[in-house]
Amino acid sequence: MTNTQLQPRLESARAARPLPQTAGASPLPLPASAVDQLVSAALAEDAPWGDLTSHALIPGEATATAFLTAREEGIFCGEQVIEAAFRLAGPGTAVIPLVRDGERFDAGGILAEISGPARTILTAERVALNLVQRLSGIATLTARFVAETDGTAARITDTRKTTPGLRALERYAVRCGGGFNHRHSLSDAVMAKDNHLAVLAAAGLDLATALRTARDKLSHTVHFEVEVDSLDQIEPVLAGGADTVLLDNFSVGDLYRAVELVAGRALTEASGNVRLDTVAGIAATGVDIISAGALTHSVRALDLGLDISTSLSAQ
Repeated sequence: MTNTQLQPRLESARAARPLPQTAGASPLPLPASAVDQLVSAALAEDAPWGDLTSHALIPGEATATAFLTAREEGIFCGEQVIEAAFRLAGPGTAVIPLVRDGERFDAGGILAEISGPARTILTAERVALNLVQRLSGIATLTARFVAETDGTAARITDTRKTTPGLRALERYAVRCGGGFNHRHSLSDAVMAKDNHLAVLAAAGLDLATALRTARDKLSHTVHFEVEVDSLDQIEPVLAGGADTVLLDNFSVGDLYRAVELVAGRALTEASGNVRLDTVAGIAATGVDIISAGALTHSVRALDLGLDISTSLSAQ
């Protein structure tokens, strides 16, 4: 690939609601130790005894410069993982980010420059790409959901439907896309869902009483959320002290009615059937939160590539 081909192309091919230039306030970086742990595990999985191909073919003294390039537009996420992947694969690499987390890029854009030992760059290439493609895919999809809710007060949030082991990275990507995070784990907050309520019903327990009993056991700092799947459950849940009422798979008409019934006594969250073609209508009902598992559980990785410059050299 020539240097001319690697120059960013400032084209404006946008959808009906274009991606923002910056998807939101730059999120706080992840702890470096957490990123290193995840990336180290990925490198160990991909090259447990070293990179046989690179060591057999590439002279040890060869150096190279590579460019992370975009084949399509999107919102970028992955500064830390790119840096960690090449640093942990071997000493002597330098990574220069050209696009920051949360920023929009165009197809053809150069997102980062990596230089150093050719073997190290080749060894870390796939791990770096796997992570940054997925994280940028999440950030991009999140930004599209956020754009669809523009003009409403609704927050787009993720769920716990994340890739095992990658939750911290994927939730960071949601923030890069302008979204928000739901509870991080089962230890963060009380969230009584349909199966919890089914157990209570099977035991013959009154819903409001059971919820109040649970509420009394909690610290004042613990958030208390309860899922409902019908309008007639709302009053007992509010009587039980819920901070948020999760409206699961409600029709748009019932969401309007639910918001009216809650009347500001708790936060309202819509979940289920949340897609790009439905989220605007859901947001218009006045719900406070819209949670979408699709942000992380079925996202498409963006098409990004790592292109080695033709000026590869040996010293």
